[in-house]
Amino acid sequence: MKMKDIKSWNLKELGEFLLSLGEKPFRAKQIYHWLHRKHVRTFDEMTDISNKLKEKLKETCELTALQQIQVQCSRQDGTRKYLFALSDGNMVESVLMRYKHGNSVCISSQVGCRMGCRFCASTLDGLVRSLAPGEMLDQVYRIQEEIGERVSHVVVMGTGEPLDNYDNFLKFVNLLSDEHGLHISQRNITVSTCGIVPKIRRLAEEKLQITLALSLHASSQEKRLQLMPVAKKYGIQEVIEACSYYFAKTGRRITFEYSLVGGVNDKSEDAALLAGLIRGLNCHVNLIPVNPIKERDYVQSHPQEVLNFKNQLEKYGINVTIRREMGRDIDGACGQLRKRFIER
Repeated sequence: MKMKDIKSWNLKELGEFLLSLGEKPFRAKQIYHWLHRKHVRTFDEMTDISNKLKEKLKETCELTALQQIQVQCSRQDGTRKYLFALSDGNMVESVLMRYKHGNSVCISSQVGCRMGCRFCASTLDGLVRSLAPGEMLDQVYRIQEEIGERVSHVVVMGTGEPLDNYDNFLKFVNLLSDEHGLHISQRNITVSTCGIVPKIRRLAEEKLQITLALSLHASSQEKRLQLMPVAKKYGIQEVIEACSYYFAKTGRRITFEYSLVGGVNDKSEDAALLAGLIRGLNCHVNLIPVNPIKERDYVQSHPQEVLNFKNQLEKYGINVTIRREMGRDIDGACGQLRKRFIER
């Protein structure tokens, strides 16, 4: 019999399951509290439920509890990068970033990725599998437990394409923001996508208050094709229109992520094209000096080129910032830590 993933259930689903076991309805809130507030690793830690019920849960349910394999701590800025093992032996990465506004955790949504973006280490070995909601949640729980501080912001921008794991991602958002769990405001949750147009439009219809961050990385369809295979299926104009639709439905400002690759997409004409592409949208551009990986020959733009690009966008009236580099000394790029561990 396949074990049920108890951490991936919402309170209603948990209640229905417990009723099927002949338990009282109030047990659902007790167990949910242990799972999503106390973050227990075993059913035996649930001290206010009977041994008989514990045995029933052990027989029917799996309790997701990731194992910390490795943690790297940046001496530059305190960023911490975690490598967690899943119950099947696969591994995922998560990152803790400390800001003045609070602790932010970047989580993975898949083991590997099939999107094939040229500058990303996550996609080098393809997609292994998608993560369950409980496996996404537990990355946040384990980090919060380790640092002994509340996590206030969550970014789904680690390994994997979240909208390629749509249903599980949606369940994760609802569990993370549930008042009976961590109760993180949806406004403090960001999802990054390479641009799967039908899923962006579907997400807009959910009318959540999460921030949509589009990995744009190019100012034209031709340039985007060089960097991102997804552009073969969804043209750059189609992706921009989907982002505009998301804003119209949710009122949430769009973030465009733009990794600057030296000599590829960082010239004056690129800035002009980008400004023309997104002008009129309620948006913000996040310029990211590309994080080099040894498997690719892409290099960072010169700091002056980055500044020139920013200044030119501002002249066109575009809201833009340069992302502060964090964790460069600790396998900062998505997928690097996992890949190096596996290779060793």
